[in-house]
Amino acid sequence: MSTSRTTELPWLIQGGMGVGVSGWRLARAVALAGQLGVVSGTALDTLLIRVLQSGDPGGHLRRALAAFPVPELAGAVLERYFVEDGIGPGERFAATPRLTADETSPARTLTVVANFCEVWLAKEGHGGPVGVNYLEKVQLATTPAMFGAILAGVDYVLVGAGIPARIPGIATRLARLDPVVERLDVDGDDEPAELRFDPASVLGTARPGPLRRPDVLAIVSLPALAAYLGRAPETTPDGFVVEGHRAGGHSAPPRGPLRLDEQGDPVYGPRDVPDFAKMAALGLPFWIAGGQCGPEHLRRAREAGAAGVQLGSVFALCAESGLDPRLRRELIERELGPGLAVRNYADASPTGFPFKVAELPGTLSDPGVTAARARVCDLGYLRTPYRTDQGTVGYHCPAEPVAMYVRKGGAAEQTEGRKCLCNGLLSAVGLGQRRPRGVVEPPVVTLGQDLGFLRRLAPEGEEYGAESVVRWMSAGLGAALV
Repeated sequence: MSTSRTTELPWLIQGGMGVGVSGWRLARAVALAGQLGVVSGTALDTLLIRVLQSGDPGGHLRRALAAFPVPELAGAVLERYFVEDGIGPGERFAATPRLTADETSPARTLTVVANFCEVWLAKEGHGGPVGVNYLEKVQLATTPAMFGAILAGVDYVLVGAGIPARIPGIATRLARLDPVVERLDVDGDDEPAELRFDPASVLGTARPGPLRRPDVLAIVSLPALAAYLGRAPETTPDGFVVEGHRAGGHSAPPRGPLRLDEQGDPVYGPRDVPDFAKMAALGLPFWIAGGQCGPEHLRRAREAGAAGVQLGSVFALCAESGLDPRLRRELIERELGPGLAVRNYADASPTGFPFKVAELPGTLSDPGVTAARARVCDLGYLRTPYRTDQGTVGYHCPAEPVAMYVRKGGAAEQTEGRKCLCNGLLSAVGLGQRRPRGVVEPPVVTLGQDLGFLRRLAPEGEEYGAESVVRWMSAGLGAALV
C-alpha cells in the first residue's frame, strides 16, 4: 500500500467512463473543483491517433507530447500521425497497432505515450487529484498504460471488470522503474502465459525524476471480493469503490444461477446488495457507486462509513463530457421527455460481463442498425488470448466475424448478441472509423439506470458543468460547503 498520500481523501469520485467520455477536460474540471477527476484509460492510443489526424484542435496533444520524457518517441508519434488541418471527411483514420504479449510490440510504446498525454493534460496547471480507470479484463494494455500514467504523475489508479489482485504490486514496481513480469490468462489453458514489461524499453537512457506510486482503488461489487483482495499485503489496494449493478458500463453478474427478466436483462436479488458495515470493518476507505447521485446519497454513504460516492452518468451528460454533443442533447431530451430506457444487456459485451446500453435510434441499441453493420474487429481491445493448435498465443473476440471466431476454436453461439464496443464507443465521442461508401461506424452509448438527477440539476434541459455538480453534491456534507 502507498503511504505517500498526505492530502484529504476526496468525498466525490468522477467515475471513468467509456472511451473518451471521461476525457482529460472532464477530469481536469472535477479536479479543479477539489474532487477526484478520473480519465478513462481505455483505447487512449486510438484516441491519440485520431485526434492528431483530426488536426489536434487547440494543440493540446502536441503540448503534452512536448512534455514526454523521451522526446524521440514523442516526436516519432507526432511525425507518424499528425495531420495539419486534419484528414478529409472521406478519409479513414490510420489503423492502431494491436497490443500482443510480444515484448517488442510497437503498440506498447504508443500506449505509454497516449496514457501520459491524457493524464498530463488532466493535471496541467493545478494540484487537484487526478486518477485513471482501467479494465482488468484488458490485460495486454494495463501495465504499459499504467506506466504512462505514472510518468505523468497520476494520483489514483482505479481498476474494475475483473479481480485486480496484481495491480497494487504492478503500481509499486513501475514507480520504482522495475521490470514487471505478470500472468496473461489464456482461454482454455490452465497455464497462463508470461507478460513482460520493462520501463527501460521505453525510457532508454532517459531518467525521469522520482516517480510517485499512485493509490490503487479496486472496483468491487461485494465485500467478499474486497476481503479476498485484502488477504495479503501484495494484493491489498489502498481502497475500494463498491459499485452497484445500476451503474453504467460493465457490471458484475448476479450471484448464483443467471436469471433474465422479460426484457432479457439479468435479475439481481438480495445477495447482490453489499453490506457496507462489512466494508467499513475492513478498515480501508471506500466509496459507493451506482445510483448515488444526490446530496442525500452522499450523506447516507458517509453515515454508512464510506469516504464518499462515485458518480458517472451525471458527468457523462455535463458540458465537459467527451460524448458527442448531439448524442448528449438527445439523451437529455429523451430522459426529460418520454423517458430514456437503459438496458443491462447480458450478452452485449465481448467480456461476458453485463453491459448497460442506452436505447437511441441510429445507435447499436437499434436491432436494424446492428444487423446492417458488417462485423469487423479492427481494434481488438476486448480480445481474449487463446492457445492455438501450434501452441502459440492467438487472440479472438466474440464480436468479430462469426466464421473467423469459429475458425479460431470459438463456438458460434458465443457470438450471438455481441456488439463491437470498441468501435461503437469511439463513435460515441465523434471519432468513429470511416468505412467504404461513406459509412461511419454507428455509436453505442452507455449510461447508468438512475437518471433522476436531471430533473433536479437541469429541469429545463439547460447545460450544466462539472463544477456545478460538485457544488450541488456538497450539500450532502452538511452545513459546510466546499
